[in-house]
Amino acid sequence: MLPAEVRPVMENGIPVILATCSRDGVPNVSIVSRVYYIDADQVAVSFQFFNKTIRNVRENPYATIILNDLVKAIRWQLEVEYDHSETDGPVFDEMNLHIEALATATGMSGIFRLRSADIYRVKSVVPIPVS
Repeated sequence: MLPAEVRPVMENGIPVILATCSRDGVPNVSIVSRVYYIDADQVAVSFQFFNKTIRNVRENPYATIILNDLVKAIRWQLEVEYDHSETDGPVFDEMNLHIEALATATGMSGIFRLRSADIYRVKSVVPIPVS
């Protein structure tokens, strides 16, 4: 489902928007540093601080992720569904390594503890040209 051209956008270092909604319809928008590519049908988002986001996806598993490609002037809108969380394994380990490297580079080592790698199934992908 994810086109090959989306993967580099996930890794470009530009913050990502993650929008969720509670069971009662109250929206929440969070900025995340990166969405991790797992395969053409799945992505992962780090769970570090986003308690409201986590509460929302446990109540209502649907979310929207907006990726920004400044080079091609496209926003990619991913409609996703929360599937599960991982607290160990290869996806968690890769995410944890990346987060710790960023924290170390900014003098914040040990502060950004990864609680889980939250795995989402991609339901749709829509490119939105930016004018």
